[in-house]
Amino acid sequence: MKQLTGYILIIISLHFTPGLHAQKVNEPQNNPTDWSKPYEPFRIAGNLYYVGTYDLASYLVVTEKGNILINTGLANSRQQIKKNIERLGFKYRDIKILLTTQAHWDHMGAMAAIKKETGAQFWVDAADAPEVRSGGATDYELAYIGVSFAPIVPDKLLNDRDVIQLDDTRLILLHHPGHTKGSCSYMLDVTDEDRSYKVLIANIPTIIISRKFAEVKEYPGIKTDIANSLTAMKDLQFDIWVASHAGQFGLHQKRKPGDTYNPIIFSDRKGYDQALENVWKVYKEK
Repeated sequence: MKQLTGYILIIISLHFTPGLHAQKVNEPQNNPTDWSKPYEPFRIAGNLYYVGTYDLASYLVVTEKGNILINTGLANSRQQIKKNIERLGFKYRDIKILLTTQAHWDHMGAMAAIKKETGAQFWVDAADAPEVRSGGATDYELAYIGVSFAPIVPDKLLNDRDVIQLDDTRLILLHHPGHTKGSCSYMLDVTDEDRSYKVLIANIPTIIISRKFAEVKEYPGIKTDIANSLTAMKDLQFDIWVASHAGQFGLHQKRKPGDTYNPIIFSDRKGYDQALENVWKVYKEK
């Protein structure tokens, strides 16, 4: 989620996950239009598919024993994600595991609703557990909004290098905190008809604070976490990469709707290194 200021809030009274009281969800109303704009779903590589909106990336990992969905966009993204999954020929209710790259409303907005509809389990980086339980109300920077997405009780807490396995597919969680306390990336191997690819689903640790690091009393470790995440991410080796936002990995410059299957367009190591360098520049200013 990019730095936000002056957002108008809308209050929606909704009932969500069993065990939680009804919450008033204050999802910012005037988000960027690209966050809600529909986008054609497509096969990225092997059993990994893009099913998100124009800019809010959601990823479907397909297996013989059910599917994994990573990120759900805004609350109103639910129907788009469902349609995209079905347009690709898969069943929405085959989602077995739900994951997120960060506990912000632009990636968690529809999580509780999709969990309720599909019966899938929600697994999350342990450091983001307080935020998902509070619906973002405990976020170190965005708590002023209140409950910005439907609170959800995690079914499983994950730590750095934990493996998420469904059938023969294994995702490795990489703890990359700083954007949120439990921001994370995922690494997985996929195979198509020709070859295998090591894929990184990267959560670029963009800096959302307007304050200096020393002023962030709610997250005293933010300076160290971001530096460690950037350093760790710089050393990662992969064949192709994508990210939490389509704009972060240049989706719309690399691929146009209707293009044929071509995983190699997402190799782009130069673009990845530049994305990290852009964060380093802001980091040094802080």
